[in-house]
Amino acid sequence: MTEKQIAKIEEKIKHYKKLLAADKRFWGGQYHDGQGIRFAIPEQYIKIKDYKGGLKYLNWYNKNFPDCAGYPLFLFEWTFILFKCDKLEEAELKAHRTFFSNTYLFDRFLGNELKQLDKNISSNWELDYIIKSFKYKKENSEFSEFTIWLETILNTKTFLNKVAEFVEIESQLKNEPVGPKRSELVDRLHKIKYV
Repeated sequence: MTEKQIAKIEEKIKHYKKLLAADKRFWGGQYHDGQGIRFAIPEQYIKIKDYKGGLKYLNWYNKNFPDCAGYPLFLFEWTFILFKCDKLEEAELKAHRTFFSNTYLFDRFLGNELKQLDKNISSNWELDYIIKSFKYKKENSEFSEFTIWLETILNTKTFLNKVAEFVEIESQLKNEPVGPKRSELVDRLHKIKYV
């Protein structure tokens, strides 16, 4: 990438940040961002390989959008940036969260056949068509070390146990009526997905 191309992307990042600042002013000191501008910024940092800048942005995002779960592509970028900044424990947790936000995404990245897990769909983000716009591939040399690390994470006992528990809970939820048992299952599922 040329210096001119990098400068153009840096300008795009500044533009997005200005739009977010204007959004905050418009809504009286709080962010609304109905357009999802906040999700477009990590991709720009990855394009110019400014992972420290990306991490700084994600820390800002976490502070200003604490209740926003993000969406699968964004979570993947977040995982990758954490990995590139050598924040491996945080990256592992974010990889788990990424997987449970869309169980097809890592298969797509790794070029594997998409695994069809027995699960309920509670969000459009979980559907397989979401990953059609996913552009990152393990063949990109920038992702070579990340790919090795990710494949290791996806084969750990901790991760595999989480997946097994996830599938078991999802299966039970299909037939469990509203009540205390269902609430307990939903609670357990939430902990798997978001902790």
